[in-house]
Amino acid sequence: MRRIGKVLAIVAALGLLAVGFLWWGPGPLARSKTITIPEGANLARASELLAYGNAVRSDDGWSWYYLARIFVGHASIQAGEFRIPAHASGAAILDLLQHGKPVQRLITVTEGMPSIIVSEKLAANAYLAGPTPPIAEGSVLPDSYGYQRGETRASLVQRMQQAMAKTLGALWPKRSTDCPIELPEQAVILASIVEKETGKASERPMIAGVYCNRLKIGMKLDADPTVIYPVTKGKPLGRRILKSELNAQNGYNTYRKPGLPDGPIANPGKASIEAVLHPAETKALYFVADGTGGHVFADTLAQHQANVAKWYAIRRQRGQM
Repeated sequence: MRRIGKVLAIVAALGLLAVGFLWWGPGPLARSKTITIPEGANLARASELLAYGNAVRSDDGWSWYYLARIFVGHASIQAGEFRIPAHASGAAILDLLQHGKPVQRLITVTEGMPSIIVSEKLAANAYLAGPTPPIAEGSVLPDSYGYQRGETRASLVQRMQQAMAKTLGALWPKRSTDCPIELPEQAVILASIVEKETGKASERPMIAGVYCNRLKIGMKLDADPTVIYPVTKGKPLGRRILKSELNAQNGYNTYRKPGLPDGPIANPGKASIEAVLHPAETKALYFVADGTGGHVFADTLAQHQANVAKWYAIRRQRGQM
């Protein structure tokens, strides 16, 4: 009897060792891997997905499932995409699914990106789900947005639009009175033009100052990007503007009428919105490229024409004219 008892004790000890190895020992995953746990999945479904991904022993995951039930009972797990480390133990995997942080992916909307490109970017992203909703121009705030695999495109767009609404709501009450705009929506329209007119962040307040000065006296904005927008919906034109496009009547062409265009021509960033709400103090009414990526400004037409002549000379020297 004593011998039988010893044998049973040894068997029990070996069993515990086997259980311990299965639960706390290194798992079969040779290298880290992401595994997605869908919304509403329970331990049984998770065990199948983990076994299919070779993160746990390949017995359809039932060993991991029953051990999880033994150690934590009917544990709830998170939905999302999780990066399982190489050779992660069964215990470590369960802890990750219960308390770990799902993988965060990023999608970036750059300053001045038009909504047509935002839509294309979202549609091409294989990790997002569902259709891309219509995105009104100027309604999303340029930024980098974290998302989890399986998030809907509609919910991501909603977060982008909420960020714009929140930013505009915070900036608008602090605006100066130096620019004759009466509505937040008008600030977004003018900021979208400023965004497209210069690639230099330091110039934004000055560009905004010029346009605000023009609005004050009823002078046309004469902004090339507003001519291009109806043609490409904000994408690069890739050629010189045609005379017919400069003469087009479409609600956006600021060469044909004074005041703001009918709507934004891009999604402006926070800095451009701030520039419009706090434009530089200037008497300038004109600007033209200076050959270095920036612009030179002028108060009078005569000064501007001299600056334009200098710019044309630079272009001829470069073989661009």
